[in-house]
Amino acid sequence: MKSKNLYLIALVFMFLSGCMVFSFYPLYTDDDLYANDLLLGEWIDSDSAVWQFEFNYKGEHKAENLDSTAYILRIKEDDKLSKKSFLVHLIKLDDHYFLDFYLDDYFDKDPDLFDWHALPVHSFAKLELENGEAKINWFDPEWLEDLIEQNRIRIHHENNGENILLTAKPKELQKFVVKYVNSEEAFKDGVDVELHRIKK
Repeated sequence: MKSKNLYLIALVFMFLSGCMVFSFYPLYTDDDLYANDLLLGEWIDSDSAVWQFEFNYKGEHKAENLDSTAYILRIKEDDKLSKKSFLVHLIKLDDHYFLDFYLDDYFDKDPDLFDWHALPVHSFAKLELENGEAKINWFDPEWLEDLIEQNRIRIHHENNGENILLTAKPKELQKFVVKYVNSEEAFKDGVDVELHRIKK
């Protein structure tokens, strides 16, 4: 894994926008979502952290509220489960899988002034699944910055001189990721993770 593992990223997600490409809108629409169990269960990464994917519940944890189109992701390190969690959606575009990550509970139970200044955003990554292994690759933010500065790409965004935030709607984002899904440069220095499914 080239960067900090996702457990640590979750804790500083709002402050390390240089390590991923961030988006104000999700990569998916409701029409893109479908029930699946491709990631359900536990996976282990190269740092021996366990990635725990469970189905999401819309409301109380009752069978009728189970949402099998979304996962709650928590990371376990040294047998300690992260307090923060991600809401993860899996979609398929042109025969390629993509994941959309959203910090699910970025507020503490009693948010303070610092919490109210945190703006939740999405990140998205390419997913490759094969023989009990999952490879997750986030787009390289420096690559995106270069494309924008050289006018080689037109995508709605905001740039405050320090960070770029994509403001494109889902369909525009989808065209973007599909166009560059096979580009080595797009992922060269992005965060990447290799997971191995834990068999029970």
